[in-house]
Amino acid sequence: MTSSEKKWVLRLSLILLGVTTLPYLAGFWLQGDAWRFTGFFLGVGDGNSYIAKMLLGTAGEWLFRTPYTAFPQNGFLAFFPYILLGKLASFPGVHEQLVGLFQIFRWLGGTLMVYGEYQFFAFFFDDPNTRKFCTLLATLGGGAGWLALIGLQGIWGNRIPLEFYSPETFGFLSFFTLPHLAAARGLLLLGLVRYWRSYASPSTRKGRIFSGGMWLILGLLQPLTALIGWGIIAMDLIIRIGRSQWHHSWIGLKSWRDILVYLAYLAIFSVPLIFYSSLSFLSDPYLKEWSAQNIILSPTPGDYLMAYLFLMPLLGLGGWVIVNQKMEKFYPLLGWMLILPILAYFPVNIQRRLPEGSWAALSAVGALGLGYLRPKWQPALRILLYSTVITSVVLFLGSFLTLSQLKIPVYRPAEEIQAFEFLRLTAKDFPVVLAGFETSNALPAWAPVRTIIGHGPESIHLAQVQPRVAAFYHADLNQVEDLKFLREFNIRFVIWGPGERELGNLNPENVTGLKLIFLNTTYQVFEVAD
Repeated sequence: MTSSEKKWVLRLSLILLGVTTLPYLAGFWLQGDAWRFTGFFLGVGDGNSYIAKMLLGTAGEWLFRTPYTAFPQNGFLAFFPYILLGKLASFPGVHEQLVGLFQIFRWLGGTLMVYGEYQFFAFFFDDPNTRKFCTLLATLGGGAGWLALIGLQGIWGNRIPLEFYSPETFGFLSFFTLPHLAAARGLLLLGLVRYWRSYASPSTRKGRIFSGGMWLILGLLQPLTALIGWGIIAMDLIIRIGRSQWHHSWIGLKSWRDILVYLAYLAIFSVPLIFYSSLSFLSDPYLKEWSAQNIILSPTPGDYLMAYLFLMPLLGLGGWVIVNQKMEKFYPLLGWMLILPILAYFPVNIQRRLPEGSWAALSAVGALGLGYLRPKWQPALRILLYSTVITSVVLFLGSFLTLSQLKIPVYRPAEEIQAFEFLRLTAKDFPVVLAGFETSNALPAWAPVRTIIGHGPESIHLAQVQPRVAAFYHADLNQVEDLKFLREFNIRFVIWGPGERELGNLNPENVTGLKLIFLNTTYQVFEVAD
């Protein structure tokens, strides 16, 4: 990778990050006096939860304890980058600081993702133009989803194409909105490249420690991605051992020893964290419930076929070239491509997450196939692949349309923020606040409190608790039942606003034990008497 290539990667990163920051700036510019921008326009509920995790760090926490439940938690080493970033903010004006820090993280994660992708493609291709093409495709490309925008939605059975909601299937959504996933992908690709290079030249102790440190950071960013990386390494080892057995050309003992030492360093740094995370989810009562509710299933196989429709002929050609010409360097990518269906439909709740990073492998095999086409066909296929950027452009431009409509959830009413700020000043030791789902999702991003609902996976027993919240606000309970409900979850404050009024006709002033402590035109906050 030459200095000019490094400059190209940096320029591309800065241009893309600068352009994709414009919608975030537009949100703050449009917010006005009556509305406050949450900092997000895609996946706002999850965005609020990331700011809430950062606020944990601001409030002095080091371990993750979700603010979206009142059930007991032991604390868990997760979302550590967000908690760590939160320690750089302080009150007052903490929400704006946290949103700004989130953007800094997005810039760092996006740059790392682009750099990791380029290094990944540089390992397989000598031609800088091919490397650049693959990097653009991996960062901005999508599938055939743009066909749904020109009246062909029926192909998907009226389902949403993958590139509009699945950051792990392609790349742009991670780059645009999810910095920890973008950074994790960059580190995954860099880690794999360093592993593959260790076969050609034994690494030094310093190099092994550096590689181990990369995998440790990867595990802190996204433990699942580190586990996926180990799965790819295991597949690679099986291919290498199988091939050496088949051809009776076993790799020299010294070479294997060097590789095993290298892998030992990676394991020492990263496996304990993976083991800790796995054991925690198997044994911790809260985490087990969270895992059971965190359902991210893959769509039908047809959706994946449509996602990779334009690339599939090139994948077939690229695979044929790899096998026919015995291109050993590409064997791991071919194996990765072949196990992709197994990853996508592995019987776990989060199966859609498992193809993480595979888009880079598919882009490389597709680019190899493209290079072996007759020259007269290459421009047309290249243009067809570039057309998949349309979905990324649509997502980008669509964000401005979303931002132009000043309403929940992208924006929150200024009077609601006044109530949140009051609770921030009043709250001590993360008290539990009762509110409707939408309010409960936003509140922990503005004040260090807990709610009992507000986030799909993190609010455990949501299916049982949410109807009870609705029953309280609908005035279905008598005075005794009201008090029992409030004390069961140790609720300290109750919010009464438009979202809560939609749930029913409760008059909080008539509930025994509630004392009005905050009032503006639209919102009221009540304190529960001891």
